[in-house]
Amino acid sequence: KSGGAMGEAGCVGWMFDKKGVFTFDKATYTEDALMEIGLEHGAEDIVDEGDSYEVHCAPADFDALRQAFEDAKLEPSDAELSRIPQNTVPVDVETARKILRLIENLEDNEDVQQVHSNFDLPEELLAEME
Repeated sequence: KSGGAMGEAGCVGWMFDKKGVFTFDKATYTEDALMEIGLEHGAEDIVDEGDSYEVHCAPADFDALRQAFEDAKLEPSDAELSRIPQNTVPVDVETARKILRLIENLEDNEDVQQVHSNFDLPEELLAEME
């Protein structure tokens, strides 16, 4: 939960970096097109996420980068300020299922604004989810 006695990101906020994150569908946009606009307007990284690209930027560059993508007619499927884990932790399938259930329950709670995690889903579970 954001806010409250533990601060904006709770007690583990130091494990995450606050970033602007733009998500683009690979079927619509090329990495080169995103790189051309992104690198000129504050993008720090372009991450291949399988069927999409994530463009990361510093929070201070978020609005300028959003405007640059809009001006270039590149429309992200999602654009938000988020927390990106500095390191991920591999887990087994059983543990991953438990974590996913926990995250789902947290997200269903109306008092929870955002949930961030640093676990790395096993390939086996990712294949089942597709």
